[in-house]
Amino acid sequence: MRFHVLTLFPEMIEQGLGRGILGKAAERRLFSLNVVNIRDYTQERHGKVDDYPYGGGAGMLMQAQPVYDAYRAVTEGRKIRTIYVTPQGEPFTQKKARELSGEEELLFLCGHYEGIDERVLEEIATDYLSLGDYVLTGGELPAMVMIDAIARLLPGVLGNDSSAEEESFHCDLLEYPQYSRPEQWHGKKVPEILLSGDHRAIAAWRLEQSVNRTAQRRPDLYEKYRKKQEIIRRLSGAKRNNIHMMESLAAGRGEILYAADTGTSGEWDILVYDAENRICMMTAADEVSGKLLAERIPTDVEWIVISQPFMKELLERRGASAALDSEEQKESKGQISAGQLEKRFCEIACRGIQMLYTRRETLPVRHREIRRLSPDSLEYVCRHYPEAAGGGEAYIRARMGAGALYGAFEEERLIGFAGIHGGGSLGMLYVEESCRGKGIGESLEAYVVNRILETGRIPYLYVDERNEAMVRLQEKLGFYKAGKIFRWLKKSTCK
Repeated sequence: MRFHVLTLFPEMIEQGLGRGILGKAAERRLFSLNVVNIRDYTQERHGKVDDYPYGGGAGMLMQAQPVYDAYRAVTEGRKIRTIYVTPQGEPFTQKKARELSGEEELLFLCGHYEGIDERVLEEIATDYLSLGDYVLTGGELPAMVMIDAIARLLPGVLGNDSSAEEESFHCDLLEYPQYSRPEQWHGKKVPEILLSGDHRAIAAWRLEQSVNRTAQRRPDLYEKYRKKQEIIRRLSGAKRNNIHMMESLAAGRGEILYAADTGTSGEWDILVYDAENRICMMTAADEVSGKLLAERIPTDVEWIVISQPFMKELLERRGASAALDSEEQKESKGQISAGQLEKRFCEIACRGIQMLYTRRETLPVRHREIRRLSPDSLEYVCRHYPEAAGGGEAYIRARMGAGALYGAFEEERLIGFAGIHGGGSLGMLYVEESCRGKGIGESLEAYVVNRILETGRIPYLYVDERNEAMVRLQEKLGFYKAGKIFRWLKKSTCK
């Protein structure tokens, strides 16, 4: 990724981001930083970039011309997402940091004085972001904070042994307390549970500590967490079929868009949306409820996951109706000729069995050389992962940045990989043909399962119902089948 910063104080940005973890990552060319002095583009004498605001008022305002010329010099006609840091902007969050980490280039515009001429902002700014409801002397500090939060999500920045997914605000909870050597300091001992080696007990303790800390320090986050736990409890009545929604909510990815008791045998209508990965999941009591949920599907959804046949039929009818309405509108405007109408349906992108591992015991990993992948392996993974062909390279890069891709090596040569999808399921399993039959695929999956268990989550995945060998592998590892067939629908045809 390439960061550009337009500022009046370039040395502040360069010194602030040129040291520590980010400085080392920049030296390794994991990202680049281009700092531009806006004063270099002023047409005024003595480097002047500000003037009095029309209509009066205290303070000075940055002029449009030097900002715009600096912007054009950087972009050279390219469209780059341009962020103006301002207290009037949308609050900057971890979710926003993850979203921005998927961009190839970002430009930050740092204001000063009383701000920047509105006309240039209307021309170049694509995002208005704020660190909070307070005013600083300039935009450099907020820009550095945002760049830090974004850059640490990039592949390799945190190091091969660190995961950007296991940190504060994950799962809607604050991070649990952490301890290091010595075991006793100032009369205070490290909690015994952390010395036990019992990963399941440690995960339970950490969750309890996170819940208590969140309730004390952030009651707003705790209330959000509590509501999700109630829905998870409702979904757990059919755990095998609902594990994808349960895990999405538990991990803090999913948000509840709709939940209501149907009054029929305790069944609930539930609609969950993972906005970061643009995945919509749902369960409905009947077709009437299904229609209600279908009407609430977000317009920016990319995938829809369903397990009830009547939902497929509902979405097909909804897709065809929306497409027909759209084409009729075009025809009425003379944009297409009669007879050119084309019905569009929600096509099944994939269909398979959902399988989950509920034992909580770690699995044996017989292949010794398995470790988290670094950006050096990006080309290899993209070459062997079919979904990377259609623009999936950015997705693979993001999963690497999240520390969610693992590789099997043989004498330091990468021979296979597996990982965790953005939605939470296992997947992306690949082993070179010449290395198959040695249990490497089994070891890779076992390794990923164990990493998921360490976080207190339940491993699950989707298997093509026709892939009998893969189904047998899951059963050998101890996975259980859900009772329903799941369908993944593409957004491109779901209008």
